[in-house]
Amino acid sequence: MRTLIEKDMIPDDVTVQVLTQAREHIIKRTFEAVQGAPHAVIHVYNSTSVAQREQVFKKDKEQVKQIAIDGAKLLKQLADQTEGNFQFEYSPESFTGTEIDYALDVCNAVIKEWKPTPDRKVIINLPATVEMSLPHVYASQIEYMSEHLIDRENVILSLHPHNDRGCGVAD
Repeated sequence: MRTLIEKDMIPDDVTVQVLTQAREHIIKRTFEAVQGAPHAVIHVYNSTSVAQREQVFKKDKEQVKQIAIDGAKLLKQLADQTEGNFQFEYSPESFTGTEIDYALDVCNAVIKEWKPTPDRKVIINLPATVEMSLPHVYASQIEYMSEHLIDRENVILSLHPHNDRGCGVAD
């Protein structure tokens, strides 16, 4: 990324994208990497699924939601301090393994932090990580999220289907 930026190799009509876990030291390195990019999407994520909360993080719902909120706050803070034009994206990793109302709660908390506008929309990405749902279930989850996200007119809804069970195209 640094080479592309420093050698002015990114055309004006191209937006680069970087992906970072919602971990402070990784987010800070990410902003070092994209400083000066003409246009960049900063995509932050943390897992929200029951299995990840219980077995990996050993945290409850509020604590895991706070990981997302803290990541969103840090993105906003660093974007204000870093040269470049940034758009924000958030993914509740393992979305299809997360209770739908909880996934909505976390995504809405992130949206509240970013305060999107018509000129500065945010992206909410809904990954079918490890393809836990059949396509019709995933479609229903997407529809529910689309209907209940706050500031929906300023949110771009993005999908990230996997193909672990051969349903990527159907998703």
